[in-house]
Amino acid sequence: MKITFYGHACLGIQIEEINLLIDPFISGNEKASHIDVESIKADYILITHAHGDHTLDVESIAKRTGAVIISNAEIADYYSGKGFDTHPMNHGGSWDFEFGVLRYVNAIHSSSFADGTYGGQPGGFVLEGERKNIYIAGDTALTMDMKLIPLRTNLDLAVLPIGDNFTMGIEDAIVASDFVSCDKILGYHYDTFGYIEIDHEEAKKKFYEAQKDLMLLSIGESIEI
Repeated sequence: MKITFYGHACLGIQIEEINLLIDPFISGNEKASHIDVESIKADYILITHAHGDHTLDVESIAKRTGAVIISNAEIADYYSGKGFDTHPMNHGGSWDFEFGVLRYVNAIHSSSFADGTYGGQPGGFVLEGERKNIYIAGDTALTMDMKLIPLRTNLDLAVLPIGDNFTMGIEDAIVASDFVSCDKILGYHYDTFGYIEIDHEEAKKKFYEAQKDLMLLSIGESIEI
């Protein structure tokens, strides 16, 4: 499983020959100006919630690639109404896709499109691949619901927001990693704009002191798990 960070909360996940794209917000992110959006592959686009900093490039990429859009029922309905292929989900539900079993789980945040359309309740995803399992938290506060995840799934990686102000910050993300029983963390949703800028070295130090590994990738950088 290859994971590429495209900035903010956007990830590419390659599982064998299948490409997933999470929350595409690239063209509007000045820090990701070196990323060629037109070259990004996507067979599926996963959307955690409807905010513009998670959906800006959904339509252009889905139109170019023919990707299936996966999200909550309201977001799926929004895009199916525009002629896109979608797969609706809701909290606690799972589906066995060709790339693995995907579960839509709780998140505490808000969710609406830039045009004011209601975007349903926000969520995150637990992906159980053939060999590796990951949790993509989406935009969320620390929540006790995270404790439910390891009752079902042993995680190899947890992707957690760490920018604070709109989501969890560093300290709560450390607690979240305890809740999901995963000590290997990929941080995201930080540095994009002033409200969520972080001190990278301090963040890594706090995770290290908690005996956890925090990865902060450069935009365009990839890891394999």
